[in-house]
Amino acid sequence: MMSFLRPKRLKGSKMAISIYAALVTFCTYTLIFGYRKAFTVATFENITIFGYSYKTTLVIVQVLGYMLAKLYGVKYIAELRRTGRGLIILSLTAIAWFSWLGFALTPAPYNVVFLFINGFPLGILWGVVFSYVEGREGTDFIGAALAVSFIFASGFARSAGGWIMLTFNLSEFWVPFCTGLLFSLPLILLVHLMEKIPSPDASDTIKRMVRKPMDAQQRRSFIKTYLPGLVACILIYTIATIFRDIRDNFGAEMWKEMNFDKQPALFSQTETPITLIILVLIGAMVLIKNNFKALLITHGLIAFGFVCVSVATLTFLFQLLPSFTWMLLTGLGLYMVYIPFNAIFFDRLLAAFKHTGNVGFLIYLADAFAYVASLSVLISKEVLQVKLSWVSFFSNSVLGLSACGLLLTAFSAYYFRAKYRKM
Repeated sequence: MMSFLRPKRLKGSKMAISIYAALVTFCTYTLIFGYRKAFTVATFENITIFGYSYKTTLVIVQVLGYMLAKLYGVKYIAELRRTGRGLIILSLTAIAWFSWLGFALTPAPYNVVFLFINGFPLGILWGVVFSYVEGREGTDFIGAALAVSFIFASGFARSAGGWIMLTFNLSEFWVPFCTGLLFSLPLILLVHLMEKIPSPDASDTIKRMVRKPMDAQQRRSFIKTYLPGLVACILIYTIATIFRDIRDNFGAEMWKEMNFDKQPALFSQTETPITLIILVLIGAMVLIKNNFKALLITHGLIAFGFVCVSVATLTFLFQLLPSFTWMLLTGLGLYMVYIPFNAIFFDRLLAAFKHTGNVGFLIYLADAFAYVASLSVLISKEVLQVKLSWVSFFSNSVLGLSACGLLLTAFSAYYFRAKYRKM
């Protein structure tokens, strides 16, 4: 196994390596995401736990594990070495997979604890996978492909889970484990292929800076230097995360409320075009060589995402937009905000301001706060017994927070522009 995870590095042109890395990391994280999201295709109707929705409780416990992983990952990913990553990926994914076996074998509601066991290891994996692609001239394109994987993967995992459930007449409780079984052998092969990706070369280092582990002092210094801008970015990302999580985790409920029931293909029908559009928009950033210019354009893309969500939701509320189109456009807008932070924003920030370090630290810093907020919203809706349907809750909430997001994006662009002029 160790030799399988230490193959010879790929050789070739930068374009060939970038395309290879994009394809392999996209497919790898698509399968990894399946170990997290396949269960959301089920609605677990008529099951409660202490009077609360069982499905919502499952999501909350999983997000709690994911959130704590992000808090731990601020240090772990920042200090991650570039050796043994393939074994780390397979080990953490195996823990997440076997947690679903425990979930299936243990009666409800006692099986809720396995969602925490599932969420924690999966929360570490994004930073490990992204470490293969950061700090390159082609990172915008590769990072875009990797980041859009969880748009596609979210729909793909739920479609796969729905297909397994309907085809084999499986219990909802066995769907996540069986989906993981389907993904297991392809994942092992893809991790092997990912290990073939070579490290950034000297040209990459000149244009995108050296990427290396950051100790506690370096992390504190970076935060202190860019605190106002980082706070704005984290708040923007938090808004996007809250609504992405609601749309992802309760998409089945939302479709059902809009009279689209037992149609697992819907998840892929909305997420696939979103994936392609976001990939083109963000991947095209590789054509912009000036790092600071790319950073400002990314702010514009984020602002447009908030506008897209707001306009689509307003027209939907006035019954001028079909529900399918609304789900498509809100997903597109939210991911226009969400994906840049996981793909190019922080990579360009480090390069523009000529900082060594790694992107994983900044992504996990933002993720840690974002998941605290996302978890708080889920708990508040359940504990306070908010009587809105998921469609109403999502559509009414998204309007106000999108306005806040636009203001924060404008402030962030202004702050980093002023900071850059002082260099």
